Amino acid sequence: MRVAHRVEELAAGECVAAIGSFDGVHRGHRRVLETARAVGGPVTVVTFWPHPRLVLGNRVELLSTLERRIELLEEAGVDEVLVVEFTPELAAHEPAEFAESLLRRIGANVIVVGENFRFGRAAAGDAALLARLGFDVRSVPTLAGVSSTIIRGFLREGDVVGAARLLGRPPELEGTVVLGDRRGGTLGYPTANLSVPTDLLVPAYGIYAGSALEHRAAISIGVNPHYGGDERRIEPHLLDFEGDLYGRRLVVELWQRLREERAFLSEDELVAQITRDVERARTAERPP
Repeated sequence: MRVAHRVEELAAGECVAAIGSFDGVHRGHRRVLETARAVGGPVTVVTFWPHPRLVLGNRVELLSTLERRIELLEEAGVDEVLVVEFTPELAAHEPAEFAESLLRRIGANVIVVGENFRFGRAAAGDAALLARLGFDVRSVPTLAGVSSTIIRGFLREGDVVGAARLLGRPPELEGTVVLGDRRGGTLGYPTANLSVPTDLLVPAYGIYAGSALEHRAAISIGVNPHYGGDERRIEPHLLDFEGDLYGRRLVVELWQRLREERAFLSEDELVAQITRDVERARTAERPP
């Protein structure tokens, strides 16, 4: 799959363009992509970075990094991705100007968008405007009950199974493994200390079952209250894994929330609970 940041980097010729933020590439997004693929011909996704809501001064916790979004789009069978830098200047463009300066230039003979898609200054552009400009527009109905906002709500409550239903896959955390306290190794359960981007949504604190690097994992999200911590840590323990993870990018799937985090009366009690958490992680089912 070709990834471009300028129109000139795309392959020459006509294409089917699917436009949107595609944060999380959830089931609703995939319906848009499936519609685009069904048209026939190469499919180019036009997506935006940073997220438009962030640039416009609104707070948004992302479901996926740009790197992960691109990987998920490739898995969905997309031929090209054009990552458009979203700036205040771009947001100020009149909708017709945006369409002519970008969509016309990439050779979009068919444009596929979700029915709520808006673009241009004051979000005045929509599918009807694109049609008036002469584009062949396919507007895809919203999938009932599926949106990035609802998924974020599930994750803030720690309901990773509910989020997985809407995503069509388990929710994920992504980051770089950095040096931690190395306390897990002394307890017999070494963990990777994951540094995640500041704008990525982190689910409710607790202990989760999941996977990373094709290994099942028990994942702690929280402040390590047993040791009086106050800094958020994300620490997956990969079952049956041996090796050095420092400096590696890690994508961690979250399958099930096992329990809340808490302090224990003794370190022996803590280790006994970790052992139970690991065994539950060993038998946990991945959400369909």
